[in-house]
Amino acid sequence: MAKLWTVIKREFLERVRTKWFIITTIFGPVFFGVIMVLPAYLSVRGMKDVRVADIRIIDATGTGLGDRVAARLGGGVTGQSGGGVTAEATGTQVLLVEPAKLAEAESLATRDVMAKTRRGYLVLDSLTISAQQAHYAGRNASSLNELQIIENALRSAILGQRLEREGLDPKRVEALTRVKVDMASERITDKGRGGSGIGSAIFGFVIAFLLYMMIALYGQAILRGVLEEKTARVAEVIVSSVSPDILLAGKVIGVGSVGLVQQLAWLGSAAGLYHFRAQLFVKLGMPAMPAIPLPEVPPALMVALVLFFIFGYALYASLFAAVGAMVSSQEDANQAAQPVMMLLIFSIIFAQPVMLNPTSRMAEIVSWIPFSAPVIMPLRMSTIQVPWYELAGTLAGLALTCAVCIWLSARVYRVGLLMYGKRPSMRELARWIRQS
Repeated sequence: MAKLWTVIKREFLERVRTKWFIITTIFGPVFFGVIMVLPAYLSVRGMKDVRVADIRIIDATGTGLGDRVAARLGGGVTGQSGGGVTAEATGTQVLLVEPAKLAEAESLATRDVMAKTRRGYLVLDSLTISAQQAHYAGRNASSLNELQIIENALRSAILGQRLEREGLDPKRVEALTRVKVDMASERITDKGRGGSGIGSAIFGFVIAFLLYMMIALYGQAILRGVLEEKTARVAEVIVSSVSPDILLAGKVIGVGSVGLVQQLAWLGSAAGLYHFRAQLFVKLGMPAMPAIPLPEVPPALMVALVLFFIFGYALYASLFAAVGAMVSSQEDANQAAQPVMMLLIFSIIFAQPVMLNPTSRMAEIVSWIPFSAPVIMPLRMSTIQVPWYELAGTLAGLALTCAVCIWLSARVYRVGLLMYGKRPSMRELARWIRQS
């Protein structure tokens, strides 16, 4: 036991004292916050800066639809220009043409765009009226924000035209149909009402993502540690006084403790950022994020979450350690670790579909797979009340798979730690397991 504690202490202190650990622990929450907030911020700023200008609307409908679209793009039609009307605020030109001359008008508009006198042109024809189909071509055709503005203007113009045809005031209809509903959700379990439904979903996804990140980062840290000790011939010295099994167990526990400390630090920082979210969003010019009440986590649920984390981490950590013992170079390690990473990535791929519908058959099936259960089951447990038999069954299956993987990995680790040269084949691995 004393030797195991020595190995655990060595692995823990060796990583906690590194500059990389200190930097990631302090700035990790800031980094993830930037990842979450920056896209939304850029999207809001991008929509504010978007200005649909210098386009030509070729209207072959004969209904005046082009004038309506121009008015919605530019804020009003101001006068006649070249057989059509021009929205002065944007330089949007409306060209009224007959259906027979539509191809010629498109050809001329294409030349103008190529000559950079216009940014693009919108074609409105009989299909626009009958099937709500339109065609846009231009230099800005890849700008999704600008295309969205044009589409919204066209949709509003078609709707206004239909309403007027029915004798209805478009502005009045818009005022009556503009309804915003602020709907709150609340969970009901066997113990009664309690907790926000949205808050539970967000909490569950955060837990699943943190488990995934910890398993991926620190599982690979074990792989790198084993490989470094092996290539530097340090392992040969260590195993002379400590058995490979104790070394493997100490490495898994020590590195896992480092990950746990870092995750707790990240959760504390995230809680602080959430507390000051209002001030942050106001300074960025973004809509304030509403307060989302987080769910209460009962002790039984917390124990289950911890068990899923322990077994899941131990499962993948042992596999990564075995991979590190099998290879003798970083290139071989990257290739050999791919099957293990694919198993882990498989679990996070299903995280969003499970969060959207945690009671689906697919969610239940993925929860029973031992390699995805450490991520998927905590997500489901946080969002719905999972039946006790399903919880016990998936936990037992995960524990059994974890035990088998640890046993196999220990045998591979015991032999591979002192083996050098090319990566072993599947037949050689089987021989290692039998002989060790």
